[in-house]
Amino acid sequence: MTTTEARPTSHKPSKPPKAPDSDRSRSENRLALKLVALPLALMLLVTAFPMLRALYLSLFDYSLTAPDDRTFIGLSNYVTALTDGLFWRDTLITVFIMVVTVSFELVIGFAFAMVMHKVIFARGVIRTSILIPYGVITVVSGFAWQFAFSNTNGFVNSWLPFIDTDFNWFAEQGSSLVAIMASEIWKTTPFMSLLLLAGLAQVSEDMIEAAKVDGATWFQRLYKVILPNMRAAIMVAVLFRALDAYRIFDNIFVMTAGANNTESISFLTYRQVIEQFQLGIGSALSVLLFLSVLVVAAVIVKLFRVDLADARQG
Repeated sequence: MTTTEARPTSHKPSKPPKAPDSDRSRSENRLALKLVALPLALMLLVTAFPMLRALYLSLFDYSLTAPDDRTFIGLSNYVTALTDGLFWRDTLITVFIMVVTVSFELVIGFAFAMVMHKVIFARGVIRTSILIPYGVITVVSGFAWQFAFSNTNGFVNSWLPFIDTDFNWFAEQGSSLVAIMASEIWKTTPFMSLLLLAGLAQVSEDMIEAAKVDGATWFQRLYKVILPNMRAAIMVAVLFRALDAYRIFDNIFVMTAGANNTESISFLTYRQVIEQFQLGIGSALSVLLFLSVLVVAAVIVKLFRVDLADARQG
C-alpha cells in the first residue's frame, strides 16, 4: 500500500474584485462626457486639419521658393531628420531645459503653494502678487530678462557678487541657457504653484493633526502625509509644465535667436519653415515634435503611476 504525501500548494493572493460603479459614479461619468463632447469636437475640428496637413506635406520634397515643384518622397524627410545630429542635439537641449526648469518650478512652486495655503492675513494680496509673473506675456518677459542679463545696462551682474560686472551671459552656451531657463522659471512658476495649491486643498487637515499628535516632525508630515496625498496633483502639475517647457520657443527666439547652440526642436522647426522655406522637412519636424510630446507625457504618467479615477474617488 502506497501513500502519496500531499504537497502544499502555493496560491498567489488574488486582488480583491473591483467594486462596481455606483449609480452616482455612472451619472457623473455621463455628465463629464456631455460636458467634454462639444469642446473636444471643436478642438478636433480646429486642430485636425493642420495636423493632417502637416503629416501630408511631410511626405513631399516641398519648398516655398518653388511651390509648383513638389515631389513625393515618402518617409525620406523623417529619415533625414532622425539621422541628422542637429536634430538630436536640439532634442537633448530641449530635454535639458525641460528637466531643469520643471524641477526648479516644482520646488519653488510648492513653497509658494504652502505660503498661499497657510497664510491668514492679506491672503488675496499675496496670491495675486505671486501670480503676477504668469500674467506677463512671454515675449515681454523674454525681453525683460534679456535686458536684466545684459552686461552693459542689466542688473544681474551687479546683484551677483561672484560674477564680473562685464560678464556677457549670451557669449556661450552654458550661460545663455541659464538666462533662458531663469526667464522660463520666473514666468511659469506661478502656474505650477496654482496647481499645487489646488492639491494642498485636498489634503485632510485631520490627517496632518493626527500625525502631529503622534509626534511627527514637519518633514515627516511632509513626506508621509502631505506629498503622498498630493501625488495626483503633482503629476498633473509636472505633466502640464513639462509639455509646455518641451515646446519652448518664445524665450529662445527673443533672448538668443538660437545662437550658441541654444535652439530647441520648436526653434529648429521654425528655422526650416520660416527662414529656409523648407515646408516638407519642417512639417516632418513638427510631426516628430508632436510624437515626442506624446512620449514625454507617457513617460511622466508611467513614472508617477497615479490612477486619477481612484484619486478622484478618494
